[in-house]
Amino acid sequence: MSTLTRRTVPALAVGAVVMLMATGCLAGENASSTSGEAGTWSTDTLSIDFATYNPLSLVVKDQGLIEKALGDEVDVEWMQSAGSNKANELLRAGALDVGSTAGSAALLARANGSPIKVVDVFSQPEWSAIVVGPDSDITSVADLKGKKVAATSGTDPYFFLLQALETAGLSVKDVDVQNLQHADGRSALDGGSVDAWAGLDPIMAAAEVESGDKLIYRNVDFNSYGFLNATEEFLTDHKDVAQVVVDAYEQARTWALANPEKTADLLATVAGIDPKVATTVITERSNLDVSGIPGDAQLAVLKKIAPVLVDSDAVTGGQDAVDKALDTIIEPTFAEKAAG
Repeated sequence: MSTLTRRTVPALAVGAVVMLMATGCLAGENASSTSGEAGTWSTDTLSIDFATYNPLSLVVKDQGLIEKALGDEVDVEWMQSAGSNKANELLRAGALDVGSTAGSAALLARANGSPIKVVDVFSQPEWSAIVVGPDSDITSVADLKGKKVAATSGTDPYFFLLQALETAGLSVKDVDVQNLQHADGRSALDGGSVDAWAGLDPIMAAAEVESGDKLIYRNVDFNSYGFLNATEEFLTDHKDVAQVVVDAYEQARTWALANPEKTADLLATVAGIDPKVATTVITERSNLDVSGIPGDAQLAVLKKIAPVLVDSDAVTGGQDAVDKALDTIIEPTFAEKAAG
């Protein structure tokens, strides 16, 4: 039975009161039973991101699901995240209340002291691979030794690269990593200033079609889940609004699963890519049909990635910091309410 048929999805109505009655769950401990009426939300602002690597965020934003639930009382500020590293920077600085990252990036941030927790899972993607130009003589990971490789530090493609190198008996010290943002990595590859790129969709899919770039190494097991994260302060002080956000994500998931073509069209518009490329990303590389409740499945993947983080010296506190992050990063209660 599919996730779509198993999940009881909350219906966000135009009025927040209707939404709460439809879901059968109040918006949180900080809200009254008439949440959505004047003066009842716990905050008057919400800062949240959208990202092309997070298709559900595009649906939530495009359909105004959060705004419809909160009404005019709460000002919803949308900020675009260019990558997990940028979302993490904004979350840590307090510029975002809710932001989307890859699971590996969330674990890294939490281990390094960023006060974030995972409140929803937006996808199980195959969004990263090792990419080379159309005329490259590099055909395997082993061929990367001594080469320049573009990768965005602190993101899934970077940790994908580290794991890929390990399969060939190499380490990050065996290559010359150029720390470039995802789009800049593609530009560097196409311009010839790097030999390979640890790519990220939808930019990677566009590079295949538009530039003829080749994916020389793929491994879905090296991709971590897509996480929706919130700051601990936001979750503590504004449970009611946090619940609205997660409810909106679950409504967006149901709509996206029922409307893959429209979801691809939306991605194409926001990302500025060909609709055929967007369709590949949505239908072949973005598994949205997963439970939004973070838990054991996600922790199992993070535990596989944890040694890579420690060995890369990316975590200041080493193994102890990573272990503590694994024990505290998940906050499933909002997604559980949204699902039931």
